[in-house]
Amino acid sequence: MAKQDCYHCGLPIAGSDDGKFNTVILGQQRDMCCPGCLAVAEAIVTNGLEDYYQFRTEPAQKSDDGILEALDKLKVYDDPALQEEFVFDEGQDKQIQLTLEGITCAACGWLIEKQLSRVEGIKQVAVNVQERRALVTWSPFQIKLSQILSTLKRIGYVGSPFHPDEHEASYKREQKTFLKKLGLAGIMTMQVMMLMTGLYFDWFGAIELETRQYFYWVALTLTTPVVLYSGSTFYVGAAKALSARTVNMDVPVTLAIFGTYIAGIRSTVLEQGDVYFESICMFIFLLLLSRFLEHRSRHRAAQISANMMQYVPVSATKLMPDGSLTECLAKQLKIDDVVLVKPGETIPIDGLVIEGSAAVDESMLTGEFNPVRKSNNSTVYGGTVCQDGSLTIKVTQTLKNALVNQIVRLQASAMASKPKAAQTADNFSRYFVAAVLLISALTYGFWTYNGSDNGFWITISVLVATCPCALGLATPSALTCAMAKLNRQGILLKRADALEQITDIDTIALDKTGTLTRGKFTISNAWYADGVDSDSALSIAHALESRSEHPISKAFSGDKAVGRNTVHKVVNFSVTPGGGISGEINDTLFSMGSAAFCVHESEHKFIKKYPSANVFLTLKGRIMAAFEVKDTLREDTQETLDILAASHTLAVLSGDTQQNVDALTAHLPISTAKGGLTPEQKYDAVLAMQQSGAKVMMMGDGINDAPVLASADVAIAVGNATDVAKTAADVILLGDQLLSVPQLIRTAHQVKKKIRQNIGWSVGYNVLILPFAVSGLLSPWMAVVGMSLSSIIVVTNSTRLLSK
Repeated sequence: MAKQDCYHCGLPIAGSDDGKFNTVILGQQRDMCCPGCLAVAEAIVTNGLEDYYQFRTEPAQKSDDGILEALDKLKVYDDPALQEEFVFDEGQDKQIQLTLEGITCAACGWLIEKQLSRVEGIKQVAVNVQERRALVTWSPFQIKLSQILSTLKRIGYVGSPFHPDEHEASYKREQKTFLKKLGLAGIMTMQVMMLMTGLYFDWFGAIELETRQYFYWVALTLTTPVVLYSGSTFYVGAAKALSARTVNMDVPVTLAIFGTYIAGIRSTVLEQGDVYFESICMFIFLLLLSRFLEHRSRHRAAQISANMMQYVPVSATKLMPDGSLTECLAKQLKIDDVVLVKPGETIPIDGLVIEGSAAVDESMLTGEFNPVRKSNNSTVYGGTVCQDGSLTIKVTQTLKNALVNQIVRLQASAMASKPKAAQTADNFSRYFVAAVLLISALTYGFWTYNGSDNGFWITISVLVATCPCALGLATPSALTCAMAKLNRQGILLKRADALEQITDIDTIALDKTGTLTRGKFTISNAWYADGVDSDSALSIAHALESRSEHPISKAFSGDKAVGRNTVHKVVNFSVTPGGGISGEINDTLFSMGSAAFCVHESEHKFIKKYPSANVFLTLKGRIMAAFEVKDTLREDTQETLDILAASHTLAVLSGDTQQNVDALTAHLPISTAKGGLTPEQKYDAVLAMQQSGAKVMMMGDGINDAPVLASADVAIAVGNATDVAKTAADVILLGDQLLSVPQLIRTAHQVKKKIRQNIGWSVGYNVLILPFAVSGLLSPWMAVVGMSLSSIIVVTNSTRLLSK
């Protein structure tokens, strides 16, 4: 009986193993030669990639323990202790940011998203092609992380948990490979061009046929490594697309390259017909050049935002309970650990200053280069620099949850929400590739039917000239550059599509306290009820306000506040957004806030005694004390509002008294100023604007602003906003300057313009070039130059955003 070959690798099956290893593939029982081939074949079938065996052109390499070990090693990522460093909780789901190797173009991102979205248990997949990263959310009850990584590996991509250093190393490896392929293609293109140009323009004079054929063979020899090595990037991309039963821009590129190459071999061997070896080399070289420029530009943009972690030091000086100092890794620090930061050192982690005073450079976060003075109870962030003085800091966040890490995660999440323009471009490019293949087939059929000898070369010109590479780069390249620019300016986007919505905004609603004003309050006047001791009242006020996040609390609980030396224990503390705070001291309920919140109706008649009071301290609804707490405008409020008022309607929605709101906005370009509003009333006010046809941007910073921020078309959390406000916002201003808002709006309009320019150029080029290609007026080398230049123009146009 004849020996049977292994269905997977094609090698003969040993007699003793015949029928021992088998599985069902494509509806039939298939025999394998060893456990390794069986395991890999079963993995391919299990993951729904059975079509690999239909599309493959030759048997796979014999599988061995090395392949199985590579997949088995991924199981280490299921270890909860290891996941603690890079996996984040999203409710009951898990989320991770992965570095991806093997991405070559926008179609790769679409392919990965499509394949992973089919896997049960994966809730969301967002691939950022520009930064070579993926954000994956999955249910740990349905699928393990190792299975996700295995799925990626089996479709040709290597995924690993994102880490800035490893991500940079991955970029350098890809850049090295790019340069090798680009260098080879460039050198060979020059040599082949020199030979073929001489023949075309008869620079060698009347040479014999044998000499001409010799030059053809030399050109073929020089072209072969370019086709097989330099062009492999495109073949891999095409194979991945076909294995997923779809097409991408690499498919027509691959057809054009191999069609021209095989035709050239045929002409050289048979000594008849045209050869375009120089066009193949130039095509591959210029395509690689455009992708290399894209590779470098997306890395340049990603560096500005994603690699903020490079500012965080690896080690930290930990202060032990016995007073001794020890060096440790920053990622090993836990909440409530104490670290010492000396002058000139970088703060290793987020925390609270418990001793010392120093000027801290926070420019890497906010974009503002003026140092900020930090002292007791000040919040500091990892990666910022202590310029003078020493700080003793209590850790409040692990490195995993530090602000710089949150920024990186938010940037990845932002790119998961694609603007309509990006979605339209992605869908259009896929249909366009199919249309190009159809038009190419019809072109070949037409010219062949009419007996033209150039039908094949005209078809090649159509495939090359209309390749939609530029269209695939049009939107993502502009978005990535814009987000990087904004991040450098201390503006953090939580949704990339917010940029698109900002351009439609015609009304801007602003909170007063902490948004238009500094949020640094002082008590300008105080009144006390008969029989109430002022020091006692202030000590109670201090105890209550020390538990609050509202900016007004600083007037009562700051270092210079009167009454802070008397300590009261507060229990059953509660916050009512837009109203005030309550808590029990010595079994007695006290409240502080607006009159509507804490003053009993029977006491309202006494409110007139304190016409300018905006904060009341009450005991079971009875007034104990009344305070006039004042704030001042930010230095850049007037300038910012003057700029915004030129193109937007401005409104102030505040919980402060109408008297205070009117006094503050009297000299500002505000169309509507409403005071004394509860969170619900602010929400209703914005809803009324939207129902009248307005597109509303809301700016706020407090807990009471969260509902209205969530309801606005675009929401901005300004300055030192509360965590609740940041959660509800679409945009977070890391710095303390309102002038960032006009910059944001200006950048949004620039991005919209760039995307339109890029898409207009890409589509316009293809529409204009197609008739020339189909009619035979465009030779292959002309098509090569036009297609490559269109991609380079799009990438270059997008990178201009970084310098504007």
